[in-house]
Amino acid sequence: MPVKLRLKRMGKKKQPIYKIVAADSRTQRDGRFLDAVGLYNPLTAPITIDLKEDRVFYWLTKGAQPTDTVRSLFRRTGLWMKWGLKKKKKDEATIAAEFEKWQMGQAVKLQKEHERKLRRKAAKKKAKAPAVTETPAA
Repeated sequence: MPVKLRLKRMGKKKQPIYKIVAADSRTQRDGRFLDAVGLYNPLTAPITIDLKEDRVFYWLTKGAQPTDTVRSLFRRTGLWMKWGLKKKKKDEATIAAEFEKWQMGQAVKLQKEHERKLRRKAAKKKAKAPAVTETPAA
């Protein structure tokens, strides 16, 4: 039975919340599943990803394949990096040190992204301002 780690849509109309589940790949998207391993909420300001790390690793060791979207969520939380280190048989101290270094890099990355957004916003405002002030004199 091929098992996939995938999203199961829940929530109201226009307000999706997704469960990350281990399910038989032949079942429907919102159908039966074997185990719920996490929750993903894209509507919160910083998106919310809650994972049961031990259950995710359990299913990955059993051969479950994550979908592309779920894999990207794992990458975003650093779980995919941890999984790669576990597969290479690294000890827990090494994994913890690498994860700490990764988290520091993520903080810097988020700061740079925030600054870039502010610069773009300021440039857009600056470009819009002269167009408003220039009025043809008749």
